[in-house]
Amino acid sequence: MLKTIETSQRKTAPIRTLASVLMLAAALLSVTFLGGCAALSSYPPAPQTVETQDHRYKIGPLDTLNILVWRNPELSATITVRPDGRISAPLVEDLMAAGRNPADLSREVEKVLAKFIRDPVVTIIVSGYQGTFPEQIRIVGEAARPQSVPYRQQMTVLDVMIQAGGLTDFADGNGAVLVRGSEGGKQYSVRLKDLLKRGDISANVAVKPGDIVIVPQSFF
Repeated sequence: MLKTIETSQRKTAPIRTLASVLMLAAALLSVTFLGGCAALSSYPPAPQTVETQDHRYKIGPLDTLNILVWRNPELSATITVRPDGRISAPLVEDLMAAGRNPADLSREVEKVLAKFIRDPVVTIIVSGYQGTFPEQIRIVGEAARPQSVPYRQQMTVLDVMIQAGGLTDFADGNGAVLVRGSEGGKQYSVRLKDLLKRGDISANVAVKPGDIVIVPQSFF
């Protein structure tokens, strides 16, 4: 009889241990979730407008450039900026393009071509936009298509979310956070659910170059 009891205790011990582990994990998850909710709700609302100077687009890696050389079509070309930020075109090799605006890069290409032709006139048109990494707006978390998008003048969080395809079914849209890199990583709350699901335009806020929008998952 004693042996039977001992055997039964050995069989039930792993079950009790597993149950204890599951209860502890659930408790930790609850604490983490509640702490996260409290942290999210403590952020001030993002300002609807921001002061921005006229934004001049800076060329970034993987941008597509149309280089037009007046009266020299053989020197004109459509090229892609390499991942290292440099470009190569007819008579132009390994020229740094990333971080420059198209007008400044045009003048730089003219200086290079002046060694080979007289009075070159160059126009550079950007047709595929990526932008520089520090100026991209990033949307992460429970967005339909998390991604980085190039900043545009007077861009808002609504523009960003349209490009990201909106929210997933599991998103806590009103718990979203905007991290402003230009303010040392200061965090603001944004009401994406009110904006996207309820059409509350007052929830739309301006974004700045380098902003990050974080959309958490809803647990209920």
